Amino acid sequence: MTAAIGRLLLTRFLLSLATLIFVASAVFAITNLLPGDVAQELLGQAATPEAVAGLRTALGLDVPPLQRYIAWLGNLVTGNLGNSLVNGQPVTALIGSRIGNSLLLAAITALVAVPIAIGLGITAAVWRGSLYDRLVGAATVLVVSVPEFLVASTAVLIFAVHLQWVPALSQLGRITGLADVVRVFALPVMTLTFVVVAQMARMTRAALVDVLSSSYVEMARLKGAGPIRIVVWHALPNAIGPIANAVAFSLSFLLGGVIIVETIFSYPGIAKLMVDGVATRDLPLVQACAMLFCGAYLVLVTAADVAAILANPRLRKG
Repeated sequence: MTAAIGRLLLTRFLLSLATLIFVASAVFAITNLLPGDVAQELLGQAATPEAVAGLRTALGLDVPPLQRYIAWLGNLVTGNLGNSLVNGQPVTALIGSRIGNSLLLAAITALVAVPIAIGLGITAAVWRGSLYDRLVGAATVLVVSVPEFLVASTAVLIFAVHLQWVPALSQLGRITGLADVVRVFALPVMTLTFVVVAQMARMTRAALVDVLSSSYVEMARLKGAGPIRIVVWHALPNAIGPIANAVAFSLSFLLGGVIIVETIFSYPGIAKLMVDGVATRDLPLVQACAMLFCGAYLVLVTAADVAAILANPRLRKG
């Protein structure tokens, strides 16, 4: 690894750390601006002001925001996410019971979406300008313009209500075999695949078209190399960085789409847990889930940048 690569990697990691600190501040500020009061939510509308004030004191909500922020940030660094204001359980336990479900949904979606998107992007780049390329381009633009909630609602209407092939709600407790896995995950995975495939395919095509237009690929073509050899041996190795960027950035869109998908299909994941926390004004839970999503996004973006840096031949050769 050259000194230039080392400096770039160090700069990228420091930038990610600074971004995470800024995001933590923004998450704390925004969650504290949520309307409503968890004490009022717990006691109900018939509670007296004295009872609400007493519960706020017991929950530590009457402490000045700056003091609460410093304490929360210190606990966040040490991994102490606090307790839920609603049921008193540790936030880490609540997240731990759901994170496996969200990771499973994301993994299945990635296994389905990434090969399809990369395949579409590579073939469209190889046959650029053809009818196939135009059809793929038009289809991806159409899919990108459709919001996730519309895709999910339409899928429920068609496959769950009219055809009755799959259930409208994704209940993991109903899984007893492979057929049940397909039935439970079909609609959420299909919706999330729509979210990421189009963008990933377009970015992959753009990256590969750029490499296929380079001088060394043209030289290989003049030397008599076939299309498959040009793509496999000359274009793809030099497009790994941009394609890795495309995959990472597109998968980061899952973090936004999964909130809608888990809510619509009542899937027991982290996003559904966060939405429930917002409804009950459970600030420690909402803050922890938001930081988890932000951290995952930063990891994906940083991994994409690192892959692009390491795959750059100019940097590798100094």
